[in-house]
Amino acid sequence: MSAHRFNQPLSGNAMPRTGGPATMMRLPAAGTAEGLDACFLGIPMDIGTSNRPGTRLGPRQIRDESRMIRPYNMATGAAPFEHLQVADIGDVPVNLFDLKKSVEIIAEHYRGVLRHGAVPLTLGGDHTLTWPILRAVAERHGPVALIHVDAHSDTNEEMFGEREAHGCPFRRAWEEGCLQNGKVFQIGLRGTGYSRADFDWGRERGWTCIQAEACWHRSLTPLMAEIREKIGDAPVYLSYDIDSLDPAFAPGTGTVEVGGLTTMQGLEIIRGTAGLNLVGCDLVEVSPPYDPAGNTAVIAANFLFEMLCALPGVPQGR
Repeated sequence: MSAHRFNQPLSGNAMPRTGGPATMMRLPAAGTAEGLDACFLGIPMDIGTSNRPGTRLGPRQIRDESRMIRPYNMATGAAPFEHLQVADIGDVPVNLFDLKKSVEIIAEHYRGVLRHGAVPLTLGGDHTLTWPILRAVAERHGPVALIHVDAHSDTNEEMFGEREAHGCPFRRAWEEGCLQNGKVFQIGLRGTGYSRADFDWGRERGWTCIQAEACWHRSLTPLMAEIREKIGDAPVYLSYDIDSLDPAFAPGTGTVEVGGLTTMQGLEIIRGTAGLNLVGCDLVEVSPPYDPAGNTAVIAANFLFEMLCALPGVPQGR
């Protein structure tokens, strides 16, 4: 297969990595998802945030820090640009003055992406955005399995009396019938709460909720093998909140919690989704103002590339 049958990231040997297009991995830009197998797109919003703002700037910095990523995955052998047509299709034009309107703007935008058959890889943006994405995904694929990596369960009934917020997306998605209850996995939950039962809402619905302490000092590769077996061939969505990582790795986020996952465990989780029927992925809650060095966005960009490497149609070479 020719290496140039599909779009290629601009090589660092053709243009210095400090130059070139400001797209994800310096890929070609496209106006829509037509003709694409997968696409990167951003949702630059933080109006669902309850603590530190700034995630509206996340997609831009993730793209900037993605410039060092090369097209071959040396660990897994995956070479996604030899098998998939991929481009950066820009950002969703959310309304930064109206979160409720933005929810429907996002859902409608993703309906368009999914009509073309492309798998969306989303750069966030606060976690509210996953709810309308799941709405559009479920309309196309039916209820999906979910792998949700996060310090927080994001299953609140409301925040400040509002049902649209970054602490509520998975309860809203559940209410709309977007999820397969027996195939929902939340990994990395931790921190303080309001009651002993804070993480039990999902468990009461058949979800598997794995607190961070159960992940300490161990590889998560065996866990992912169990999750793959339980999910089987169901369509699955991966939502990765960067605050699942310990703030020693990723301080650039709005709601940090101590005792989190390591970057190595994050890689094990994402690589462990290879072989599943992934129909969409997101990486959310990157807030550049709280990490001026850009390390959080570097991790985010690499995790998004790992998600691309795990998609159906990309052989794992090792």
